[in-house]
Amino acid sequence: MPRRHLHMTGAAEAPLRAALRELRTKLDVPEGFPPDVLEEAESAARAPRLPDRDATDIPFFTIDPPASVDLDQAMHLARRPGGGFRVQYAIADVAAFVTPGGALDAEAHRRVQTLYFPDEKVPLHPPLLSEGVASLLPDRTVPALLWQIDLDAEGRTVATEVRRALVRSRARLDYEGAQQQIDDGTAEEPLALLKDIGLLREQLETERGGISLNVPEQEIVERDGAYVLAFRAPLPAHGWNAQISLLTGMAAADLMMAAGTGILRTLPTAPDGAVARLRRSAKALRIDWPHHVSYAGLVRSLDPRNARHAAFLQECTTLLRGAGYTSFTGGELPSPAVHAAVADEYTHCTAPLRRLVDRYAGELSVAAVAGQEPPDWVTAALGELPKAMAEGSRRANTVERECVDIVEAALLKGRVGETFEGFVVDVKEGEPTVGAVQLETPAVIGRIEGGSTELPLGERLRVRLTQADPGAAKVLFAPV
Repeated sequence: MPRRHLHMTGAAEAPLRAALRELRTKLDVPEGFPPDVLEEAESAARAPRLPDRDATDIPFFTIDPPASVDLDQAMHLARRPGGGFRVQYAIADVAAFVTPGGALDAEAHRRVQTLYFPDEKVPLHPPLLSEGVASLLPDRTVPALLWQIDLDAEGRTVATEVRRALVRSRARLDYEGAQQQIDDGTAEEPLALLKDIGLLREQLETERGGISLNVPEQEIVERDGAYVLAFRAPLPAHGWNAQISLLTGMAAADLMMAAGTGILRTLPTAPDGAVARLRRSAKALRIDWPHHVSYAGLVRSLDPRNARHAAFLQECTTLLRGAGYTSFTGGELPSPAVHAAVADEYTHCTAPLRRLVDRYAGELSVAAVAGQEPPDWVTAALGELPKAMAEGSRRANTVERECVDIVEAALLKGRVGETFEGFVVDVKEGEPTVGAVQLETPAVIGRIEGGSTELPLGERLRVRLTQADPGAAKVLFAPV
């Protein structure tokens, strides 16, 4: 069934918070960090391993959601003499604070990645590090892995290097503010170039058959003392910013593959029939998909603010199932090694404050550029890292799925028996009377079952709410 990321604005009502606490207990989510981990974090914060290179003269800036304080990335963009662009991308250097084999390291391997709940997050590292001394917050000098990627005039990579350096961010931007500056022409060149480079990289993505899904985010909003659900479509700046991260992930994959040791993020090609099913969904949703237009070309033409387009984008996420991690050593490259959605070799390396694997990919990339063997602690962990990341991803997906159910149930509690207008966005294969309906208001996607006739995919349907209980963590509808 389609799912959406959730963001909470303001404090939720008590039943919702209680249900979310129960979910964390059920999933055995850690409530805090053990004393030895906190003690090691405090020691590391006082005396991190700092690099010799000083790059604090580069005026980096960050772009993140307004409330974010665990800032993994900062960038500076410039034109190159003679044409093309230079991307300088600073990534938080977690290894400057985490000692291999220590308490911090062991706890990070246990958690694997930051978990996001609507009301709070459960971080990978203690906030003293992830939201403090290791975060690329403005006007602080911090250690980082500094990527320098040179592009030609068409946005293609011509040179890559990555080294440790001290960096200092000058400005902390959010997406809305960055988009506004770019749109009204007030952005300084390093920010204005985000659009130029982002559009070039999006074009190259389309040419190689890659795909980026601009799926709307589901947001819990406080209005007049009550809580409602709303959809928030991503801005173009979200996509341009993501292209810088994708660029770096592909550069890291190239470095590791050339060195013969690394870890890749992989995704198999969609199974036979998956794209054909999407074509049927597009037809049902009255989305024009000419046969000469590729899947990637169609998705890029869609507007996530359009309800039918948003529903189709949710259906497209089914092609992303099966993503995982593959490690390799001794020059024995994995097969297949390509990430089908990126349509190239790719790895995760730009979010080490929130994802364990990125610390390893960063170390492997630094070693590759220096022409050195990676540290023993890196190669020793490569064999088990894909399994650990797979387990962490399953846990994160469970958190997202069950949080959506809980929030929707909490916000519809007390309205059982009411009827709503919506349209069918999914029909279960083999069970055509079971599927999902997207309401026009509130912004809810729920399971629909109990009818005697086949659900009309893409058509309007009046439904009755039959269950909405945060404790049951499920919203159910039936056709009227």
